[in-house]
Amino acid sequence: MRAYGRRKVLALAAGVLAAATACTGNAPAEPSKAAATSSASASPSPSVPMTAVTQAEATEEFFKFTATDDTLRAPSEFQGRLDMELKDVVTGGQLPLTAAAFLSHDFAPARYRWGTPKLFVPRFAPTEQAPWFSALVTRDGSPTLLTFAKSADRWRLSSAAELLPGQEVPEIQLDADGYATAVAPDDKTVTISPQFMGPVHASVAETGAAGPTAGLLAPGPYTTEVAAQIAHLRDVLKNSTEQGGYSYDSIFSADNFPVYSLRTKDGGALIQYSLSRTSTTTAVTKAAEDEGISVPEPAQWALGKPKVRKTLRLIETHQYATVVPPLKAPAAADVIAHDGALTRASGQ
Repeated sequence: MRAYGRRKVLALAAGVLAAATACTGNAPAEPSKAAATSSASASPSPSVPMTAVTQAEATEEFFKFTATDDTLRAPSEFQGRLDMELKDVVTGGQLPLTAAAFLSHDFAPARYRWGTPKLFVPRFAPTEQAPWFSALVTRDGSPTLLTFAKSADRWRLSSAAELLPGQEVPEIQLDADGYATAVAPDDKTVTISPQFMGPVHASVAETGAAGPTAGLLAPGPYTTEVAAQIAHLRDVLKNSTEQGGYSYDSIFSADNFPVYSLRTKDGGALIQYSLSRTSTTTAVTKAAEDEGISVPEPAQWALGKPKVRKTLRLIETHQYATVVPPLKAPAAADVIAHDGALTRASGQ
């Protein structure tokens, strides 16, 4: 958690959150700023909704994106202009993920088959400078939650996470015209405010079930099990030679990735966010250095060799969707969707 002052700062934030959860019977729930904004503009005609983006516009932008994405993924010569091309189409965590997909597949990554989307379009004030909307759609047969964000008069894909086996998107709160409600970053009516979702998840992924924030997220393959894997690998590498082996650490960070949150019908929130993960392996003895550090196959496209001698650093980008309960009915939040990949690597 280095991007947030490491664990001490995060533990303090988590303590504040936990205290808020424990005091639900004493403090009235505060309405979200987004909900207040929505309510203030909630008397439009169904044919002319007062919102920064309409459902029809969102539908059009979704199909524009899928057509453009398919064209870009066709075999082409992108080398030297990849960043320029992709920045017109993707943003947020999707930018490093999409760039890595191109670089690791000789600039011709797999092309997707898209289904018909179900849109969740928040009603924003017409003056909103950065509107966004989400879509639930099958991508190569897998239900996937996408979020598109607008800036500088251009729509870009910001987030994409596939639903995990057995999971479903919760029922989203809709108004009479079918528009959703965005949840403000500092909303206090849910057990984890959207602005804290990334740091809380990062803490659980690093410290596991014994960490200060573990009770806020349900255990599973993208939370407590990740922490257990990190601890196990640290021990294995430390004792890999008779003279001692390698040091290992894996740090999660919310960085400056955007967060998107929709109000669910039960008063909770569906929060979409991204984390980066940096894993570093270092040879601490001459025997380990002589043996070298194996580069995992998924990272060899970035390094061009199967081994490094002293240090290996792997950077991954992960995107999630998590269902957070309302504060009036506190419970552990559930990660329901994920996608991610290695996006950078270095070594010496």
